[in-house]
Amino acid sequence: MAMEALPQFEEVNIQKYLEVIQRRWLPLVGIFSIAVTFGCLYAFSLKPSYKAEGSLMIKTNRSSSLTGLPDDIGRLEALNINDNPLETQVRVIGSNPVIDRTINTLSLKDNKGKTLSIPDLASQLKIEGIKGTDVVQISYKSSDPKLAAKIVNEVIKSYIDLNIQANQDEARTAKGVLVTEVPKAEEVVRRAESKLRVFKEQNKVIVLQQEATAAVDTISKLGNQISQAQAQLDDVKGRLQQLGSEAQLDSRQGVIASDLSQAPGVQKVLIQLQETESQLAIERTRFSPEHPTITSLEEKVVALKNLLKERTGQVAGTAQITQGSLQLGQLRQSLIADITRAQAERVGLERQIATLLRQQDAYIKRANNLPRLEQTQRELERKLQAAQTTYETLLKKRQEIDIAQNQKIPNARVISLALVPAKAEGPRKILFIVGGGAVGLFLGIIVAFSLDLIDRSVKTVKEAKEVLKYTVLGVIPTQSKNPKTHSSIAGIDRPIPKIIGRDIPYFPLGNAYQILQVNLKFLCSDKPLKSVVITSSVGKEGKSDVSANLAVTMAQAGRRVLLVDADMRNPIQHHIWGLNNTVGLSNVIVGQVSLDAVVQEVMPNLEVLTSGILPPNPVALLDSQRMATLISNFSKDYDLVIFDTPPLSGIADAAVLSTLTDGILLVVRPGVVDLNSANSAKEFLNQSGQKVLGIVINGVNIKNESNNYLPESKKRQIEEDLVSSSLTKFTKDH
Repeated sequence: MAMEALPQFEEVNIQKYLEVIQRRWLPLVGIFSIAVTFGCLYAFSLKPSYKAEGSLMIKTNRSSSLTGLPDDIGRLEALNINDNPLETQVRVIGSNPVIDRTINTLSLKDNKGKTLSIPDLASQLKIEGIKGTDVVQISYKSSDPKLAAKIVNEVIKSYIDLNIQANQDEARTAKGVLVTEVPKAEEVVRRAESKLRVFKEQNKVIVLQQEATAAVDTISKLGNQISQAQAQLDDVKGRLQQLGSEAQLDSRQGVIASDLSQAPGVQKVLIQLQETESQLAIERTRFSPEHPTITSLEEKVVALKNLLKERTGQVAGTAQITQGSLQLGQLRQSLIADITRAQAERVGLERQIATLLRQQDAYIKRANNLPRLEQTQRELERKLQAAQTTYETLLKKRQEIDIAQNQKIPNARVISLALVPAKAEGPRKILFIVGGGAVGLFLGIIVAFSLDLIDRSVKTVKEAKEVLKYTVLGVIPTQSKNPKTHSSIAGIDRPIPKIIGRDIPYFPLGNAYQILQVNLKFLCSDKPLKSVVITSSVGKEGKSDVSANLAVTMAQAGRRVLLVDADMRNPIQHHIWGLNNTVGLSNVIVGQVSLDAVVQEVMPNLEVLTSGILPPNPVALLDSQRMATLISNFSKDYDLVIFDTPPLSGIADAAVLSTLTDGILLVVRPGVVDLNSANSAKEFLNQSGQKVLGIVINGVNIKNESNNYLPESKKRQIEEDLVSSSLTKFTKDH
């Protein structure tokens, strides 16, 4: 159910907007026409214009700068290149310097003869980048085709010249920076080279990688040599131990004995000592101990021993040497020689091992220090390489800048210059006309809705039902606006109502009154409706029209009807029927004439009682006993009495009269009664306790109420059925 209700709600809203437009079509059409007219006038007042076009290709394929230096030295902006997007160059082409140079070069003037301003030229100049390409298109519109082409070409030339100048200025600026930075970079290189050289000299570094490899090999070789020498030393020590046991000498004694046996001075003294001792032994056999020869020989032996001791001390030192050890045999001497050689070999091997160990320790210490030296060397080399790279880059950039400074290569290339247009392009008059129409339609709709919001009148049947909240007994369509169907009489400020079937065609008003008649009959089915007061909230809502035509409809249905013009302030019924109003209701109430004398039959079953002379106080007459008696008599003579009364706005006539009748029928005309008046009328009726039968909505534009009512063919069928049913029921009742 909710899904079905939503489209209906939206449809009602759309219809509501359409109804507003239908009601306010006149101001909408007026504003639309004015806007279209102004659009046409403006379009036809414009002069034909010529459009000249030229195009440039922006070079954006380079990405390196001429001075790409690290931040610690100083970084320069890119020169003679363009890394900016295409949109940026569009703005550069349309910048003030380019426009100003174009104006000055061509001496452009405005209509007053003054130099053309930059904004005026820029507003007519169109610069746009073609998406997906590096192409910028430049166009200019002017009434002078030659001038349009000149301006486009001069803009292109000015942009290229200024671009070249900007590149050269950037090159000069960069060169000034590099002139200062190159010596600094060269000094950094020298300092780095000096630090590396000092490091190598202090640490005796040639090629650390090769030195590390050689140190490992040398340490390995020294280890092998130490192992071999240690093995040889162990062998020599074993031989020494064996030789010492055979010669019964330790190694030191064997060496000393060998030295003494080979010392000439010691052996000579030893021989003399041995000869003297031998001679002493012989002489002792011949002489007595006190003999001078014995004494002389003994003294000689003592002297030779002292001499021998002195000479052996020179060779053996403090070692104890026996005399027997001074003379060795050939075998013993050979053993002692072997011991001496082995001892010498041992000493040599021990010295060799000590030397090798010292060399190995030195190489190990050097090898352990190589990683630190290598790290320091790499750092120094990196600094040197960075300084050299920076220095070489600066030198290279300086050369490039020297070249760029002398070159006149822009960042753009002309694809096509503007040609003098041979055909006028515009203006497109239809666009201004359509635009004017669109603006007019928009403003017209705004004005229409604004007027509708300001207008406080009841505009539709739906609003009337929502405001008054009474039963709608009939909806009377609006009459044709043909002037022939409206007539007026001198002194009356409103048109005279027309009678259906007599003054105007029966359809569609006749069917509407037939429905109203049937609804009234069915409204009081238990008790026949004998009298009804017809009034409205304000004037000009058509209460007299409804009164007259309802009376005609009732009479045509066969009921005897009396139409009483109880509006003794602005009576109109005598004009509708063409009757004399010299006497009437007021005269009957005061008793001047009889009722039969003033009631006039205007058509079969329909009689009319005019208002008569207008009294000064109509309420007093209507609220009199005489009026009550008249109404009582009317109900005896007529099937239905219809009272046409004044509006409710500030007048109590209808309220007073309704207390004597069966109820009030309130006529409402959309577009005439406003919300305040409708609310006031409703409040008055409720407070006074009036019996309101229902409302009749008069003057309804059926086209504006299409969503509230059935299609026309269906309405006709219902109306015919209601009329047929009413006539049949009326025939049976009578």
